[in-house]
Amino acid sequence: MADPSSPQYFFKKHWDGYRDFWCERFSFLSNYSKFIKRDKPLPPWSESDVEAFIAFDPVHGPALKTAREAVNFGLTGSVIGAVSTAGFTWKYSRSLHGAGLSFLAGGVFGWTFGHEIANHWLQLYRLDTLAAQTKFLEWWEDKNERRS
Repeated sequence: MADPSSPQYFFKKHWDGYRDFWCERFSFLSNYSKFIKRDKPLPPWSESDVEAFIAFDPVHGPALKTAREAVNFGLTGSVIGAVSTAGFTWKYSRSLHGAGLSFLAGGVFGWTFGHEIANHWLQLYRLDTLAAQTKFLEWWEDKNERRS
């Protein structure tokens, strides 16, 4: 055991607290780790595979379908945000690098606002979309293991 008055002990104690704090905040990533950290990656899936899961699972299927519809809100917001901010910047500054940065930032902000709109419009706050996505990945994993 290290001496409690040593700088190493203080640093380790501080680091452990910092790590634990962020592990709690990003605990949802552990749901995906078993799908990401595989020896052999999962094969890609198609739209028909997703539709088959939606028809197969009456609980998580509709939640997954709604979550996939929310992506369209994000994409629309991203396009509107990117084009409008870049156009505004180009109109008033004629700066290529400024317009490029505005394009990127507007895309990110638009994506965020689009998802907020989808959250309220589609009432995603009532659904557990993380569980639906995890169930889909489990279903896809099982389906591909049976094929092998």
